[in-house]
Amino acid sequence: MAERTAGFFTARAGGGVQCNLCRHACVISEGAAGKCGGRRNSGGALVTDFYGRVVAEHVDPVEKKPFFHVLPGSRSFSIASCGCNFRCLFCQNAEISQRMLPGRELPPEDAVAAARNAGCRSIAFTYTEPTLWLEYALRTAALAHQAGILNLFVTNGYQSGEACAAMAGLIDAANVDLKAFSDRFYRRLCGARLDGVLATIARLHALGIFLEITTLVIPGENDDPKELRELAGFIAALSPDIPWHVSRFHPAFQFLDRPATPVETLRRARAAGLEAGLKHVYVGNSPGCGYEHTRCPDCGTVVIEREGFAVTAVRLDGARCAACGRTIPLLLEGGA
Repeated sequence: MAERTAGFFTARAGGGVQCNLCRHACVISEGAAGKCGGRRNSGGALVTDFYGRVVAEHVDPVEKKPFFHVLPGSRSFSIASCGCNFRCLFCQNAEISQRMLPGRELPPEDAVAAARNAGCRSIAFTYTEPTLWLEYALRTAALAHQAGILNLFVTNGYQSGEACAAMAGLIDAANVDLKAFSDRFYRRLCGARLDGVLATIARLHALGIFLEITTLVIPGENDDPKELRELAGFIAALSPDIPWHVSRFHPAFQFLDRPATPVETLRRARAAGLEAGLKHVYVGNSPGCGYEHTRCPDCGTVVIEREGFAVTAVRLDGARCAACGRTIPLLLEGGA
């Protein structure tokens, strides 16, 4: 699709524009682009190159996103445009997030039709940073709701307050990468700031968007036990019901010389989450580790049993534990 005028910007004196989409708040001169590379100043207006340019589309188990508490066992139509507003040296999807690719046209109506035809109960805006193509995501989300399909964001959590407000009522759930609890880590390895991510997570939670949090645990970078306890404590202070995924790092992008995360490190991270008061902490990228099941916090019953990304057993009465009746935080509404 051709370039489109973007939202979320303010014109400035001298022909410049300020992008208000993410917390970088780029001030962009005529002919230049913001840090994401795909939102540009054209004649004193912000235009986007991201709208409807899809570089990846797959039907995934929703657990792969990962969402363990949203429509468990269902399928999600996963789509992405290219680009990112972070520059993570350990990026797991660098081939599409760190490059500007042409992609193929997928209008919002076609995306929703594809999701329905595939029997998906949700559309996931994922793989790269969906904030950059928010105009497209929100238009698609509005049509998805009309079709009874939920909308999921997998994001680095750097949306501005204005963008968060625009997501409310259209984006049903977000899995936010809280990559570390160190501003130095964010500045050095991601090109961003920790406080912006924390502010966005708190804002999304206040707006009623269902949250799950993921932390990719990288040996020697963000695996300090004290830091992990502080990170878990931040989540628990928002709500102890927010699921936290501690995920295993595998060498990628510019971190090819780093070792994969020992499973024991992930076990310690999970223990830190539980000690901080979180009710649901999962270990990801480690099939067979035994920490993929959802347990009732009261009686310990495995209410959702998983093998990899597959749900193999459910012991729920609606959103309640079938054994003791405790309510489990789940997003079950919606879907075709």
